[in-house]
Amino acid sequence: MSPSYQTPSSASSDTLANALVSTTTDTPNVKTLQDLIAALNQTMGDNGLGDDPRTVRQAKKLMQSYVSHSNDWSQYAVYHEGARYTRSLVDDGNGKYNLLILVWGEEQSSPIHDHAGSHCMMKLLAGELNEDLYAWPASTPDSTNLRLKRTAPLKTNSVAYMSDKLGLHRIANPSKGTKAVSLHLYSPPYEMCKVFNEETGASVQSSCSAERLRNPVAVSASHPSSPFIYTCSTTSTPVSASLLSPSSAITSM
Repeated sequence: MSPSYQTPSSASSDTLANALVSTTTDTPNVKTLQDLIAALNQTMGDNGLGDDPRTVRQAKKLMQSYVSHSNDWSQYAVYHEGARYTRSLVDDGNGKYNLLILVWGEEQSSPIHDHAGSHCMMKLLAGELNEDLYAWPASTPDSTNLRLKRTAPLKTNSVAYMSDKLGLHRIANPSKGTKAVSLHLYSPPYEMCKVFNEETGASVQSSCSAERLRNPVAVSASHPSSPFIYTCSTTSTPVSASLLSPSSAITSM
């Protein structure tokens, strides 16, 4: 049976898209990752990103204003050799959003996936990534494959926004010799999403396993518990951040 999907309403997608390219005259004072976390907590308050274009715009501006320095985030950049990518919790906000750091293996990618109704803001901290944006699959039997809308390269310190109203996407590390590190804001947080077959458009539910790593470094001043590491693979040993690049440690960007 051909898959049938209800494409998210795009009624407000133009409004959000316009908000993301709008600018204001305020310059946030964000010098460290902890500054960014504090500013995001204040900006989103009890509602998370929601659908308010002003909040989305301000959150993106805050993400853009932070210049990546590896000493800010290296304690979260734990990678399991053989995994596509690993995801470590940096801050759990107030339950309305969370911040994760993802480490991408060489020539590895995510599956094509949705975001379970969540907003996603992604900042590249090190390396390079490519984003493939797909239209939602049609529900008619003769048009169930996914249509690639565009491919966009992401460079260090660039910020991208994604939601189900914009479609589906896949993130990939094109490098053969260097891992990539990215910071993701999800609002609201989610543990399940749909992953899609590129040829047929068929989807299945997907989740990531989680384990608590022993780490003496506090997640944040307000959340001093050890970070969780979410991974697609359970076979391997964590690799330190100094091994993310085969030639040398990732340095401040």
